[in-house]
Amino acid sequence: MTVSAPEGDDVVVRQAERADLLAVLRIEKASFPQPWPYDAFEGFLGERGFLVAVADDRVVGYVVSDVTPNHGRDIGHVKDIAVHPERRGDGIGSELLAHSLSVLAAQGATSVKLEVREGNAGARRLYREFGFEGLRRIPGYYDDGEDAIIMVRSLE
Repeated sequence: MTVSAPEGDDVVVRQAERADLLAVLRIEKASFPQPWPYDAFEGFLGERGFLVAVADDRVVGYVVSDVTPNHGRDIGHVKDIAVHPERRGDGIGSELLAHSLSVLAAQGATSVKLEVREGNAGARRLYREFGFEGLRRIPGYYDDGEDAIIMVRSLE
């Protein structure tokens, strides 16, 4: 799927490839105080839920998600999502999340969960716009002691 970004360039969301990993890692390191290591992303290569957003032949964002069986009801899990700092506010995060939810639904997920830092108001707002609701808080979830909010939404 191709969407028009505010700058007028086309953003394409597609499955991640090995050649994308260094750009994904750079965005990860620019986005999070506890970035995933290279091999974590490498382990998701080939998974339908590892998507990148590309503009002008450059990776500008990514999402990693998967589906886990859970007592007869498959649960989707958005594990990681980020947009290059220079491209935040362009709607790329929304595009990535929308594509991810479609992939998870196509894989049979009936609901989706994610963890978000309590202090990440922008991400929490985005997730609420997509119908996610806060389920519970996990105290001290992150290495720096910040709490996580578990958010969920139905795909049914």
